Amino acid sequence: MTTNPNPLISVITPAFNAEKFITQTIESVLEQTYSNWEMIIVDDCSTDRTIELITAYSQKDNRIKLLQLEKNSGSAVARNVAMKNAKGKYIAFLDSDDIWFPGKLEKQLHFMQEKDIAFSFTKYVRITEEGQLKNSISIAPEKVVYKDLLKHCVIGCLTVMLDREKIGGLEMVNIRTRQDYALWLEVTKKGFPAYGYAEVLAKYRIVQNSISRNKWKAAKRQWYVYRNVEKLGLVKSIWYFLHYALKGIYNTLQYKFAK
Repeated sequence: MTTNPNPLISVITPAFNAEKFITQTIESVLEQTYSNWEMIIVDDCSTDRTIELITAYSQKDNRIKLLQLEKNSGSAVARNVAMKNAKGKYIAFLDSDDIWFPGKLEKQLHFMQEKDIAFSFTKYVRITEEGQLKNSISIAPEKVVYKDLLKHCVIGCLTVMLDREKIGGLEMVNIRTRQDYALWLEVTKKGFPAYGYAEVLAKYRIVQNSISRNKWKAAKRQWYVYRNVEKLGLVKSIWYFLHYALKGIYNTLQYKFAK
């Protein structure tokens, strides 16, 4: 069976009150050197100009598709709606305040096809809310398996690409945060390791007061994933949580010195 060298890639983007950054996000997809993509943006009942801005793009380029939720439901629901409507062999994630470098899709697709893998991620660089580059780049280990992820998640959602023909159905757990992490755990637990592409291909925006910035709440969500999603026993949960906490402290100190 001949593999299609230029398969459709579905870009999954949840959006809520994203007027400040959504145009930069969409432009970074339009600037991709790989052109066979569709961008499915699911608006989660925005009250600003988000819908107006997305609509303007979708009218100019039919690869950009806008879907609207009837009630505010969170990013997990928005991503799941997008994935259910996606037609691509590959799924890639990009939040409404993040940015890709132009060669992201092309390089990552080639990497996955060459290695015949189902799950990949790349390095990313952090930027300020205003878009200035910070001296902080993520790591991308060559291979990450389920037990590695339980200790610490090195995978940035904005860099992930999944081959759903290999993996099968994809759906995120409906929790406010860490739903992407829960999906990575599910996929790796099925026997599909995540492979890192050691090049910076995306920009992760540090937005103040965002849900993911609250470290205490993030720790509680991590514990929730261990106990309620993965259903780990108490001892195992404590063991992995200690790894998570120590790595978090190390990363925080490293991040402060990198400012």
